Amino acid sequence: MAYTVDFKNVSTIGLASSPVAESLAGLRANEARYFMNKYKHEFTVIPASESQETLDYVNRILKEERSIEFAAKPLETSRFQVENIKFAYVFYEDGLSVNVMYTIDDSKKRAVGFKLSEGMDVPKELEGKFKFARQKSKLAGTIRGSYFVIKGEY
Repeated sequence: MAYTVDFKNVSTIGLASSPVAESLAGLRANEARYFMNKYKHEFTVIPASESQETLDYVNRILKEERSIEFAAKPLETSRFQVENIKFAYVFYEDGLSVNVMYTIDDSKKRAVGFKLSEGMDVPKELEGKFKFARQKSKLAGTIRGSYFVIKGEY
């Protein structure tokens, strides 16, 4: 069932099995606030079990671009387009959020972003491969993030 993320009243709906559910919910709410403020877009997620196509899309890009396959269980996904940019998100049980930003008409503006919830360790799949910048968030505490540019066509 789809859930529209409320960034005013942060909820762990759909994320309760995560050991860092509170901070992952804050991270998800932080994304929802960004899309509402920047694009007036409501950020909606669906259970990963109902969104195999989105999981396959994100997993294909991770595998083909950087040979990354996450062991963590995906809990939720989101996939939508605002203006000329396609977005895909996967929120994992360990507290990781992966997003794909794919600008349709500009191949130089395509990237995969990683955000780590406060309280989680860097996943072994990313250890030593990426440097993580810290960002403070009222909703999510300290978020650590990194990214890479997508070179292929998806």
